[in-house]
Amino acid sequence: MNTSEFKFQTSDKKVENLSVTWQTPSNIALVKYWGKSEPQIPKNASISFTLNNCHTTTKIEFTKSQSMPQAEFELFFEGKKKDDFKPKIAKFFKRVQEYCPYVLDYKMTISSENSFPHSSGIASSASGMSAIAMCLMSLEKELNSNLTDEYINKKASFLARLGSGSASRSIEGPLVVWGNHPEIENSSDLLGVKFPYKIHPIFENYQDTILLVDKGEKQVSSTVGHNLMHNHPYAESRFIQANENLKKLSEILQNGDIKAFINLVESEALTLHAMMLTSNPYFILMKPNTLEIINKIWEYREENNSNICFTLDAGANVHVLYPDSEKEDINEFIKSKLADFCQKNQYICDSVGFGAKPL
Repeated sequence: MNTSEFKFQTSDKKVENLSVTWQTPSNIALVKYWGKSEPQIPKNASISFTLNNCHTTTKIEFTKSQSMPQAEFELFFEGKKKDDFKPKIAKFFKRVQEYCPYVLDYKMTISSENSFPHSSGIASSASGMSAIAMCLMSLEKELNSNLTDEYINKKASFLARLGSGSASRSIEGPLVVWGNHPEIENSSDLLGVKFPYKIHPIFENYQDTILLVDKGEKQVSSTVGHNLMHNHPYAESRFIQANENLKKLSEILQNGDIKAFINLVESEALTLHAMMLTSNPYFILMKPNTLEIINKIWEYREENNSNICFTLDAGANVHVLYPDSEKEDINEFIKSKLADFCQKNQYICDSVGFGAKPL
């Protein structure tokens, strides 16, 4: 693995103070990764839709100071000091200082907010870490004006991965692959790359309505879940299956076989949770209402010859996926039949998006 291209080269100007704000989206994996090795290297490749409305907005104020042995920062989440988030971000800065030594030269005030509930199975660490990575790259661009936009996105994805694996897929969109895969050009374990082939029109402007079955914090974090794959009896078979599914999905996205898309995406979601059910210690992140929703989706699809389907992240919430052409009917179905299974009837209407943007 060659990481030398991401090392900070030279600074052609001094920057005393800088304030930057980025809005970066969450993403939803269609082919899942579950299991990794250090430093944040996936055991199989994955592909995700970048979302549009589920995002984190992060402002970092950089103030030049004496060089320090470790990154110095204050953290505010939704207006309140959040010291319990600090260890994860401190670990991230420690990992990236080799590539961004300037983090030791500034005091940072990080202010962040989500457009969705934190820790509820929408990838908040993906949007949060990718937003910090983009802010760091804004500072790097000020220090070295020769950086291209392509390099900035590439390095931001590389850095974001060191905070949260799936964050590598939140820099660009609408479809991003993370993990080295023989069928995907330029794919890498070190960063996410845009899906390099032309997709069928049916998958453009795809819709994702996220049903908030449980807005509380998950009982088992993704980090713990990934670690349980190390001695998992089915781990090796799963990694092979995921890479084969990514090859199949690449063809489906290009040829527009939406029935095959539905089958593969739902199978991937259930396989992810099967890995949790069969690890030791075992755990269940689905809730009774998750299963109620899945069954209602299957009934609706059968009765209406619809192309609705679901996927799940590492949590209880259900992502309802469907083509833009069915938006009106499916929104009505969600409102009348599925909202009752959500906490306080809450759900988020989203669609595929195009990645990070400066504010």
